[in-house]
Amino acid sequence: MTTMESLIGLVNRIQRACTMLGDYGGACTMLGDYGGGDNAFSSLWEALPSVAVVGGQSSGKSSVLESIVGRDFLPRGSGIVTRRPLVLQLHKTEEGSQEYAEFLHLPKRRFTDFAAVRKEIQDETDRVTGRTKQISPVPIHLSIYSPNVVNLTLIDLPGLTKVAVEGQPESIVQDIEVMVRTYVEKPNCIILAISPANQDIATSDAIKLAREVDPSGERTFGVLTKLDLMDKGTNALDVLEGRSYRLQHPWVGIVNRSQADINKNVDMIIARRKEREYFATSSDYGHLASKMGSEYLAKLLSKHLESVIRARIPSITSLINKSIDELESEMDHLGRPIAVDAGAQLYTILELCRAFDRIFKEHLEGGRPGGDRIYGVFDHQLPAALRKLPFDRHLSMQNVRKIVSEADGYQPHLIAPEQGYRRLIEGSLNYFRGPAEASVDAVHFVLKELVRKSIGETQELKRFPTLQAEIAAASNEALERFRDESKKTVIRLVDMESSYLTVDFFRRLPQEIEKAGGPGAAAAAAPTGDRYAEGHFRRIGSNVSSYVGMVSDTLRNTIPKAVVYCQVKEAKQSLLNHFYTLLGRKEAKQLSQLLDEDPALMERRQQCSKRLELYKAARDEIDSVSWAR
Repeated sequence: MTTMESLIGLVNRIQRACTMLGDYGGACTMLGDYGGGDNAFSSLWEALPSVAVVGGQSSGKSSVLESIVGRDFLPRGSGIVTRRPLVLQLHKTEEGSQEYAEFLHLPKRRFTDFAAVRKEIQDETDRVTGRTKQISPVPIHLSIYSPNVVNLTLIDLPGLTKVAVEGQPESIVQDIEVMVRTYVEKPNCIILAISPANQDIATSDAIKLAREVDPSGERTFGVLTKLDLMDKGTNALDVLEGRSYRLQHPWVGIVNRSQADINKNVDMIIARRKEREYFATSSDYGHLASKMGSEYLAKLLSKHLESVIRARIPSITSLINKSIDELESEMDHLGRPIAVDAGAQLYTILELCRAFDRIFKEHLEGGRPGGDRIYGVFDHQLPAALRKLPFDRHLSMQNVRKIVSEADGYQPHLIAPEQGYRRLIEGSLNYFRGPAEASVDAVHFVLKELVRKSIGETQELKRFPTLQAEIAAASNEALERFRDESKKTVIRLVDMESSYLTVDFFRRLPQEIEKAGGPGAAAAAAPTGDRYAEGHFRRIGSNVSSYVGMVSDTLRNTIPKAVVYCQVKEAKQSLLNHFYTLLGRKEAKQLSQLLDEDPALMERRQQCSKRLELYKAARDEIDSVSWAR
């Protein structure tokens, strides 16, 4: 195998593989983004040198391609005939071997009848675009094996047009130009610009576009068709010799078959001979004959394509290696396929649960943000709620008088209104239920949020939405149980304060008042004959308020202890214990269902895997080629 055959054949194989993966340059659908972020990979197709054939309608583009191939195989007709890119890969075979064609979408079928090739191109175009004359960027891959061709790959693009014909959308003119531009503006694309000689070169659609995307003319080969149809006495030497429009590469003139020859099915081999004779005998072009014609054009393009591929090999290899690293990193991120063995699946689920539980604990313990909000409940919300309790209203003079008076009934109290005290205290302490329960609910909300965040931050879990939902449900169910127990405990703390009052507090009151108020204070401490004296009730309200303040200080310390013990500690130690018990009872089918991945993720992994396989195969093929120096 020669170097040229190796290089062009190598690019052909990579191009076919790219197309099968949906990668065909600027118009391709790259890998989808999963889980946010920009995860599109570089297009390998765009890195591969190619020859794009560009021309306006009726410029002779199809005839040039058929002349290069030496076969009638392209659809013909009025309007836009080429409605999908045609990647035409030519493979030179040994002299005397049979010519045949193969389509990428029909890998097991060989076409020896080129009329059938033409029909298949038309049918395959219609399968994708429909019969509405729409266009599509999805290419058709056609390989032709023949002893009459050179190794070459050409991409036939829809002809540039200025108006839409009947049955076509108005946007088709712009759509075609956009599609053509996605190919020819790439720096690795060689532009084969087809222009008819019987029109002013200044009006050539192909040259106009080539000038815009390749102003230096480095990538453009100019082809002038229909030289034999120019008015008598005129010629195209100004163009062919580079005076009208200079390019870095020489212009090539082509003489295609006439419409009469096409109608008579004149053999392409005969047409090639007629073309050679035309240039050899032409008074205008005879001195250029050796560098004119479709055969010369094919050899020129083949040699140039091979040299461009050779020059691009290092950058292609670099892109491939970079892409392999990216893809392997992505595969690690997405995770490998799950085993079908029940034991392995159970182990995987437990490992995922442990990964989630570890992140959840990190949030609680300060390794990740969020756990500090629980401290905020105790340090800010609970004290603020305790301060807002309506003790001023409950211990107002009017309410104290009412409760104490009603507590005594018809018999006035003798020394101190004990029943009134108890009722005032019990009524006050009931207010502590609200802040106690609110603290439990606030911590419960924080824990639920931390569960949600921890599931989202457990990268391994993103593959398994069903398992995510099950872990979330099991965690929240456990948190509900912890909350219920915590509420019972804090309410018990409040009830305990109501059930047994600290007697010493009240026994100290007369002495404290006496010490504070001097000789008359003891007398003032004893009730007067009028049990409804204002000072008496004010003193009772003050005493109860002091006691309630003492209880408030106690509960401010004990409620957080109870909440942490019943909710936070339990969440750290046994959040998924019940879930683990249920897992042990599940059958293999149920375990498999838990590991049912997101279809989008499975599709992305499959695409990554295929692309990784392609890139590694391409790297191996490039490494295996022997470069001629």
